[in-house]
Amino acid sequence: MGAFSIWHWLIVLIVVLLIFGTKKLRNIGSDLGGAVKGFKEGMKEGDAADEKTAATTQRVAADSDTVDVEAREKSDASKS
Repeated sequence: MGAFSIWHWLIVLIVVLLIFGTKKLRNIGSDLGGAVKGFKEGMKEGDAADEKTAATTQRVAADSDTVDVEAREKSDASKS
């Protein structure tokens, strides 16, 4: 009673085909495929941006000693 048999799903498929038609369903399928493709490309671009940000952060962290020394020199000069 809780599970649908294959016949129930076939009847639902036939009703959907009659309501929407094959052309409209094909367009919906291609739109959905394009959306999934765009989502995957966006995820790849996001990963590439994260890697670039991580590399920049590591480079800035390596140069942080220079920034601290310059700041210290400027603060020492302003105290004098």
